[in-house]
Amino acid sequence: MTDSSQHQHPAPSPAGGPHDEHDHGGPHSHGHGHDHGGPHSHGHGHDHSHDHGHGHGHGHGHGHGHGHDHPHEHVHCTSAWARIRHALTPHSHDHGEAIRTAEESSAIGIRAAWISLAGMGATALLQIVIVALSGSVALLADTLHNLGHLATTIPLIIAFRLGRRIPTRRYSYGFRRAEDLAGLLIGAVIALSAALIVWESVTALTTARDMSHLGWVLAAAVIGAAGNEMVARYRIRAGRRISSAALIAEGQHARTDALTSLAVIIGVLGAWMGLPWIDPVIGLGIAVMVVLVLISSMRTVIHRLMDGVEPGTLDRIETAAAVPGVLAVSGARARWIGHRLEAEVSVQVDPALSVGSSQLLVDRIEERLQQELPHLDRAGVLVTASPSDASPSDAEPSDAERPTAR
Repeated sequence: MTDSSQHQHPAPSPAGGPHDEHDHGGPHSHGHGHDHGGPHSHGHGHDHSHDHGHGHGHGHGHGHGHGHDHPHEHVHCTSAWARIRHALTPHSHDHGEAIRTAEESSAIGIRAAWISLAGMGATALLQIVIVALSGSVALLADTLHNLGHLATTIPLIIAFRLGRRIPTRRYSYGFRRAEDLAGLLIGAVIALSAALIVWESVTALTTARDMSHLGWVLAAAVIGAAGNEMVARYRIRAGRRISSAALIAEGQHARTDALTSLAVIIGVLGAWMGLPWIDPVIGLGIAVMVVLVLISSMRTVIHRLMDGVEPGTLDRIETAAAVPGVLAVSGARARWIGHRLEAEVSVQVDPALSVGSSQLLVDRIEERLQQELPHLDRAGVLVTASPSDASPSDAEPSDAERPTAR
């Protein structure tokens, strides 16, 4: 019996309750069309052909927001370094908060990007005026970095909007890959910003340049540090709420800007102490930090464009698929599309298992996959008949093991 089915519908909530977030970016197909040796349609999106050796392909679309960026233990150490590392590492305390629809999550991401864009724009505008008055290289470096952030936020907003579009016959997986392409553009802007910072800093080291309005420079640096930290916290909080890795990364990038503003303060203090060389040296230090951010960002973007996943992801998929009634698990695959994960896995079952019982197995696997992979957007489960010599024990799940009706 060969049974091939393709359908997309939300999986049950891992907590056993109603869905908090479903991907409603496009129309859901709930119709089965069964082809049992003769063409007849049941109006449900399933296309079954039977010939005694079945393979069911089940593709499920999910959109569950779980508010976790990665598993971690909430051990808050008392040492200063531990507190700093905890502050700079993306994590989430929002265990219960979830978004009801993908449309809502995209709207929250876009709104967060626009609000943070306005905040960083006001900060950068003030800093541009002070740079023109003072000639501070360190403040120029910080300002260029902030302007780079303004430029990189726009592609992120566009990517969020494109990701909301429904898949088409030409782009059957949707448009969420636009987020990764925006990442490449963001990397180019960051690289240009670093190059300009290095150029200005080297010029300042080789050419005498007087710095004036030190009080204003100090005030602008303090404002920049405070403004960027506020933007960072807002972006990270919104990113956790919608499980957006890109928005969280942008928040961490803004936090780096806050640290570079603190470096400007050091440059001003050096000028007051009669050490003008500190200012361009701090500018070079900022350039190094920007390059490190660039390398980290591009590594992640390229990794995802190459369909790479984190170590252990496939192991978790295979473990989740090994539910009672499954005789063997193979062919686990996964990839990121934007900030959402897609997974596929093949399972073998008893050849005597009915199509309905196979569907119950798929539902069970789907629930466990969603529990194991909080950022999972779509799961494809291929069910095939086990070779005849395979043990048929536990081939059909008991009533207690079957998922509750939804």
